[in-house]
Amino acid sequence: MTTELSPDAAPALAGLLEQARKDYEQLAARGLSLDLTRGKPAPEQLDLSADLLGLPGGRHTAADGTDVRNYGGLQGLPELREIFAELLQVPVAQLLALGNSSLELMHDCLVHALLGVLPGAESRWVDQDRVAFLCPVPGYDRHFALCERFGIDMIPVPMTADGPDMDEVERLAAENPAVKGIWCVPKYSNPDGVVYSDETVARLARMETAAPDFRIFWDNAYAVHHLTDEPAELADLLGACAEAGNPDRAFVFGSTSKITAAGAGVAFFGSSPANVKWLLANNQKRSIGPDKINQLRHALFLRDADGVRAHMERQRALLQPKFEAVARILDAELGGTGLATWTSPQGGYFVTLQVPDGCAKDVVRRAAEAGIVLTPAGATHPYGDDPRDAVIRIAPSFPGLAEVEQAMHGLTVCVRLAGYEQRAGQAA
Repeated sequence: MTTELSPDAAPALAGLLEQARKDYEQLAARGLSLDLTRGKPAPEQLDLSADLLGLPGGRHTAADGTDVRNYGGLQGLPELREIFAELLQVPVAQLLALGNSSLELMHDCLVHALLGVLPGAESRWVDQDRVAFLCPVPGYDRHFALCERFGIDMIPVPMTADGPDMDEVERLAAENPAVKGIWCVPKYSNPDGVVYSDETVARLARMETAAPDFRIFWDNAYAVHHLTDEPAELADLLGACAEAGNPDRAFVFGSTSKITAAGAGVAFFGSSPANVKWLLANNQKRSIGPDKINQLRHALFLRDADGVRAHMERQRALLQPKFEAVARILDAELGGTGLATWTSPQGGYFVTLQVPDGCAKDVVRRAAEAGIVLTPAGATHPYGDDPRDAVIRIAPSFPGLAEVEQAMHGLTVCVRLAGYEQRAGQAA
């Protein structure tokens, strides 16, 4: 994060604004075409899993003798579930290995809750007057899109350095039975990089909820996506819920999407025995089994939990320089200006940039006009509405390092222009 110099130490505002306008004219004249919109793995990251394409070779039997070419196996291959049980903090018997997308699993769980009856529920959600979810902000736009798709009301909750504001979460969950769940990206959260504290996990597990069928959608998308030598530790939510007497409260999601092949990975669902039975019963009606050939190739390629960790170290070697470039350029170009603060994530895929209130949309617009495409301002908030118009999500993973540097230099030009124009307008 940056600190603001005193106004007396800063050059005259008119001079700063004039220079910012000149810098932007030069930026726009370069004809750039750069994209920092989504947290996709770069081709070089995908190349790390090239051996997957040659697997499983001539083999078509799983460790237990299952013929992976055939129907069945709704729970997924045991050997792959064993690898990810440790990494996702879910007992093997309570972990399912399914299709390629954890987002699909979240979608399906919402649909099944709306059209069926969850364990502990009094009725289908669709038969109730109102269904609402708590949404930590800034947060993940695709979570919000699912709620909007199904008419689920979204209630923003501020994020803190330890996770969502638990005083607010506890109050909202306890007072209103329409509040059915909360979205959580608990480790290296999207987009702030926050890791939920042990106390936050414990409070989520034990808090009182007016809805007997309240669910925590625990999207542990970045469980092994570290950027430092000291991986963050995350408390075991599923275990904490069981100990608190709320065993059915947590739905744990994860996937290999940013570990191996993003479009051809394996997604996981973990929960209580009752919730697992509930999802399997629903899945039986929509599938005769997941892609077990893909699951077998992943089990052979990754081998065990340590194999995943070693693979992610190779991923880190490609990602870390890009995040370091983002931090270096933000500090060099915006440090001391008072125009921005930003996160320094220890893992995950994003950096959050906060600009002066009322400036985010302007920055994003000016960047796009100069050939630098960013995630839309407001995407980090429900309904695409950031009340402060201040948050910009930076996704440096996909472009090459030189492109990341170009894009970041250009972005800081746009921040200075928008920020100094606002200051000038306020001073007029």
